[in-house]
Amino acid sequence: MLKLKNICKSYKTGDFFQQVLKDVNLEFRKNEFVSILGPSGSGKTTLLNIIGGLDRYDKGDLIINGKSTKKFKDRDWDAYRNNCIGFVFQSYNLISHISILANVELSMTLSGVSHKERREKALEALDKVGLKDHASKKPNQLSGGQMQRVAIARAIVNDPDIILADEPTGALDSKTSKQIMDLIKELSKDKLVIMVTHNAELAKEYSTRIVEFRDGNLLNDSNPITNEKEKNDKFDIKKTSMSFFTALNLSFNNIITKKGRTFLTAFASSIGIIGIALILSLSNGFDIQIDIFEKETLSSLPIMISKTNMEMDEDIMLEMTGQNDELESYTDKEEIYPLEPITETITHKNIFTDEYIDYIENINPKLVAGISYYRATALNILNYSNDKYNIINTTNFSAIPVNIDKDGVSIVESNYDIIYGNMPNEYNELVILVDSKNRLDSKLLESLGFDTTQKTISFEDLINKEVKLVLNNDYYKSLGSYYTFNQDYSSMYNSDNAITLKIVGIMRGKDSNKLTTSTSGMLYTNDLLNYVIEKNNESDIVKTQKEVNYNVLTGEVFTSDESGTETKDNTLAYLGADTYPMMINIYPKDFDTKEEIIAYLDKYNDNQDDEHKIVYTDLASTISSLSSDIMNAITVVLIAFSAISLVVSSIMIGIITYISVLERTKEIGILRALGARKKDITRVFNAETFIIGLCSGLIGIIITYVLLIPANIILENITDLANVARLNPIHAFILIIISLILTLIGGFIPATMASKKDPVIALRTE
Repeated sequence: MLKLKNICKSYKTGDFFQQVLKDVNLEFRKNEFVSILGPSGSGKTTLLNIIGGLDRYDKGDLIINGKSTKKFKDRDWDAYRNNCIGFVFQSYNLISHISILANVELSMTLSGVSHKERREKALEALDKVGLKDHASKKPNQLSGGQMQRVAIARAIVNDPDIILADEPTGALDSKTSKQIMDLIKELSKDKLVIMVTHNAELAKEYSTRIVEFRDGNLLNDSNPITNEKEKNDKFDIKKTSMSFFTALNLSFNNIITKKGRTFLTAFASSIGIIGIALILSLSNGFDIQIDIFEKETLSSLPIMISKTNMEMDEDIMLEMTGQNDELESYTDKEEIYPLEPITETITHKNIFTDEYIDYIENINPKLVAGISYYRATALNILNYSNDKYNIINTTNFSAIPVNIDKDGVSIVESNYDIIYGNMPNEYNELVILVDSKNRLDSKLLESLGFDTTQKTISFEDLINKEVKLVLNNDYYKSLGSYYTFNQDYSSMYNSDNAITLKIVGIMRGKDSNKLTTSTSGMLYTNDLLNYVIEKNNESDIVKTQKEVNYNVLTGEVFTSDESGTETKDNTLAYLGADTYPMMINIYPKDFDTKEEIIAYLDKYNDNQDDEHKIVYTDLASTISSLSSDIMNAITVVLIAFSAISLVVSSIMIGIITYISVLERTKEIGILRALGARKKDITRVFNAETFIIGLCSGLIGIIITYVLLIPANIILENITDLANVARLNPIHAFILIIISLILTLIGGFIPATMASKKDPVIALRTE
């Protein structure tokens, strides 16, 4: 069944050349006990390694069941060792960190035997050598003789054709040696047993055939094959393959023996993961807060469509952040505090048409919480108090948004609270809007007749306060073809045509919407504005202004170009002939419907040329985009810095894996002897780095979740935001995967080095 034909083997180290085997010709029977004798350096162990497929011959041929091995590839030799050869070594060569049973099962695991079958066969093999009761023990818990019995059980469990024993009793006492030799003798009844030994007496006592070697030459063969012809069995070897689970099991058991080092390695590797996880937690938490801010706060910001788009200056942004004074927010005090006005800057102009106004009014009411129209029409309001008339500055006056969805909640209801009095029910009723600290513009308070040098003004003093709105025919006095302001305040105030306006309530933006709480002013109904426009459009001053090409108040002549037309239109709008609004504010119901409204507005521009396109301002989107961009930029920078530690961790894993390769060199040799492929060895060490990477990722994520508890407490004390830092489970999973990938990359080179180790040299390592 086994034939060596002109086998030659030599080694070269530098300039030194040594021929170990010289034209060896040997043939073996299917079942016999062959002992190979010879002094050290005679080539007997090299011959054994060549027969076992651990070493390669230089010349000649090794023939197995009539099949030449000249064209064998690595995978063929691996399968040959696993299926046809059983090794019994002098030093036992058991893997110390797995059980006796696992050691015996290993060769079957490589050949793909099912778990149940290999467990049964391994226990049966251990029973044959008398060690079934010790199956769960580790090798270091056994005596030398017992370990050699385990090695024999491992050698026979896969039912190989050939048992190769290299000095199997060299490390045993005489009594134990006899027991082992009796066992090997029994195996030779149905298998070919080839034993290398120095002990000639032992060989003569047990062997059926003795082959002697000296200086690489065959000297003597006590029972050579002459004319015997044996029937050659079909040579079909099952390919070996170590599953990743087996590799994991081997590496896990090895790691268990070095728990302290493994934990420290995994912890050190997890530092980068912890850093990135904390950054992502903060980023994710702040993104959630921004999202909440957008949906609860920015959604109340209108989409502004105006003839003149306005851009807020820096003062407004400072005001929004509340960086102004020490007044208490959301106080229960029924008092108002004077506030200096905020300025705006004009940046762009639009042109409204009847078509566009109709387009806006046909918007889906289910998307809109309210629409307000800002008119340029002057509201001529007079106040009488302390025996004195005052013209009220209406800069801070604005119309209450109209709720076009009659069944829905209006923008006012969803974003403001009435903190005193009631909302207007009649067209001539007003409501005061205060900011979060109950402040109102000082100039407005003064024009209403209040002393702003006082620290506070009572709500009760403001409610039911009355002022008069004067129409054009009373407010302007004719001077022929020109007009001037009527200086007789008493007649204007007491005119039958004057409209009495009454303050009926005070409201404030809700605590949940920070932007609404930063504004203040006086609100009037849209019905009041429509009434004033209707009456003033028929006034004498408006009729005159329509007929002439100069400003009836200043005498300034309007030019004939477009700018002159615009100036005349603006003048008529101011006087009450307000054909088109100066601004339209559309209030979305929420952040999602805002996108639909924007799509609707954009659709109008699709059919317009550049001149007639309408530009709108989506302030919510601008703020959202700015905050998101800043957060993303900060996150990227911080992650980049943390990623450096991951690279360092990857290098460290490579070093640790290399150390593990050095420590497990003999294990590499054992696995190769059992038929493991090079890729299986790589898989073993990849499995080790996989376990470390997984532990590193899990440790990093667990520590991160623990650190988030104090981090959130600190952040809440600083920002008043609860539970800000939140680690997204998806991010946690991705970080674990990244940890795995980086550790596998770090361990790839050492794992590849391990697979290239010579199994013969590896088995000699102590």
